Amino acid sequence: MEKDLSNYRKIYEKKELSKNEVPENPLELFQKWFYEVEEFGGDIEVNAMTISTFGLDGFPNNRVVLLKKYTWEGFIFYTNYNSDKGKAIEQNPNVCASFFWNNLERQVIIKGTAEKISENLSDGYFETRPDGSKLGAWASNQSKVVPSRKYLDDRLVYFEKQFENKEITRPKHWGGYIVKPISIEFWQGRPNRMHDRIRYTLQENFDWKIDRLAP
Repeated sequence: MEKDLSNYRKIYEKKELSKNEVPENPLELFQKWFYEVEEFGGDIEVNAMTISTFGLDGFPNNRVVLLKKYTWEGFIFYTNYNSDKGKAIEQNPNVCASFFWNNLERQVIIKGTAEKISENLSDGYFETRPDGSKLGAWASNQSKVVPSRKYLDDRLVYFEKQFENKEITRPKHWGGYIVKPISIEFWQGRPNRMHDRIRYTLQENFDWKIDRLAP
């Protein structure tokens, strides 16, 4: 099987990014970009975020999760702590998170450390989830090998019966992580592949060093 993709080309020309105009704190720029992408439209899930971890087999592993909150401290997402990503974070909390917003030709690349958020915060978010999603957190032993789709469907039915007419509580193996950034790069597509790249790096005094990178 072979397919030549060398003629897949796109001209990037929608926006630009000037080092002289960016704020001192990258979270301010992230919020600005996030709102602009939302308002522009075109990306169905603006909060879709790729998380990269070091797997237990030594290989890097990427997957898309949904960003559920961002604060001055970092970026919060939720998952099964016993999943491959959860076990990888437990072994090595250094992660990379990235966003690709095609509608405005932008990327954001975040390097940082992931740590569990408090149980009460995980409880609070879990309560907002639809019942089906809550039951799914109980039914799925995420990343484990299963014999069939029927096995998964049967487990969901089992927990539907277990929680019938009861509050669906959060399983202890499910909750949130916050990615606390040490580096955030903002990438803006430009013509002739001369893209704008502005990188913020956290310093020991907690100020951010701002650099322009070659594309």
